[in-house]
Amino acid sequence: MTPHHDPWQFQPMEIRAITPEYAGVSTYDLSFVEPVAPDAYRFVPGQFNMLYLPGVGESAISLSGSCEERGFWRHTVRVAGKVTQTLSHLQVGDQLGVRGPFGAGWPIDDWRGGDVVLVAGGIGLAPLRPVIYELLRRRSDFVELTLVFGARDPQTLLYPAEFADWEARGMTVHITVDRATSDWTGHVGVVTLLLDRLALPRPPQTFVAICGPEVMMKYAAISAEQRGITADRVWTSMERNMQCAVGLCGHCQLGPDFICKDGPVFRYDRLRGFLAVEAL
Repeated sequence: MTPHHDPWQFQPMEIRAITPEYAGVSTYDLSFVEPVAPDAYRFVPGQFNMLYLPGVGESAISLSGSCEERGFWRHTVRVAGKVTQTLSHLQVGDQLGVRGPFGAGWPIDDWRGGDVVLVAGGIGLAPLRPVIYELLRRRSDFVELTLVFGARDPQTLLYPAEFADWEARGMTVHITVDRATSDWTGHVGVVTLLLDRLALPRPPQTFVAICGPEVMMKYAAISAEQRGITADRVWTSMERNMQCAVGLCGHCQLGPDFICKDGPVFRYDRLRGFLAVEAL
């Protein structure tokens, strides 16, 4: 967020397009109602916004579009509570308020010259999609790019129409589902098993970014370490109960950190001890 932005001031935005992804999940393209300078509101992959519906509340939602796009923001939203349920009933042309962007992003510059493995589970692909766009835009800065993505079943694969384009531009895509259908010919099993089988020719030069359910992130990080990738080269994106987005309310505190302010992207060695505590 640029220094002159008031973190408590929301900007009115209009729903420009709604793309249904699968049952309970849609992507919303939001454009500014009032004219703003093209570079006045920019984000880095990994940041989130607070989406505000008057009379209902706010919800922290990761940005899921390209950080190179100007004039509108894209969010992929799963219906999970009062705010997202109300949002699901809005139509193109309706308005809502947006605060942000907030939080720390993925350290993509630090990955230059190495191999990058992205591990996503379910809706966790949404916060990683801006990373994919940025890695492919700067393809020559990296050696090998790999996406390992797991979904509950083939019907809940997120952004399947983009997989072929990502592969054509230089990223290897591995997909697995927990439960196969009769016409599914791909991998079956949890995403961590697919990560265990992944060829990693240069573990000391490999970086891993993980986003999904916490239990998945924990075991994916353990798998990466067992493959020779040190914890300081593994990054995770946390999702906790973020309400204020600036570290004041304390709802998202984890140990000494606030997910909204110090994260949501954290290096794994910073979180490993907390993720090892059940129900923390």
